Parts: sequence; C-alpha cells; structure tokens
Amino acid sequence: MEAVDARGPYDDENIFAKILRGEIPSTKVYEDEWSYAFEDINPQAPTHVLVIPKGKYRSWVDFTESASAEEIAGFIRAVGAVARELGLEDDGYRLLVNAGKNAHQMVPHLHVHVFAGRPLGPMLAGGANG
Repeated sequence: MEAVDARGPYDDENIFAKILRGEIPSTKVYEDEWSYAFEDINPQAPTHVLVIPKGKYRSWVDFTESASAEEIAGFIRAVGAVARELGLEDDGYRLLVNAGKNAHQMVPHLHVHVFAGRPLGPMLAGGANG
C-alpha cells in the first residue's frame, strides 16, 4: 500500500468508508454517534486500535476546518473513551495521527492510532523522547 495525499476530494471507496458502510468487516472496540473504533488488522503493538470519525474527513486539517464543533468534541471524547474502556491509563498509551505522504498516511480518512501494551520507545526513529 502506498502513502496518500491527504488533500483533494474525499474518496468514498477508501477502506475506512467501506468499514463504516459495513462492506468490510472489522472488530469493533467502540462506537457512538460521531466515531467508530476497531482493531487494526496489522497491529504494531499488543493493543492497536484505530478511531475514525463517521464523517468524510481526509485529515486533521480537513476535520478541524470542516467538522462541526459537536463532531470535533465527540471525536476527541471517543478517543479518550477508547483509552479508558481498554484500561490503558495505568500503563500508558500513545496516540498517533498521520496526515499526508511524508507522514505515511495509508488511508485517506482521518484516523487516530491508539497504541499500548508494551514500551513504545522514542517518538520518531533517531529522535528524542517527549
């Protein structure tokens, strides 16, 4: 799979749009009116969940410029609810959002990765911890 450009029109045929429509199965972790969370099919940590807004947003910039205040608040709360419901607060977790080719975004639908279950190391290869 190739990294994608997070700009331009929304692609209704992306895999997350198909998951939201029920065309592709997923293992649901959480769902509410604004968001859907499911297990990543290629986990990079013992816990690897993707949280996606139900609206058609390509990136964080697109989402924050186009979504309603209710959608934004609901989505951010959903990310917190996933971490809480999975019991990740005690040992820690990492949130990651990729946007565009240089960030290695693979699906042109905004998504937050929730990683946990082992030490995750530095933020970026060769970078400092933070």
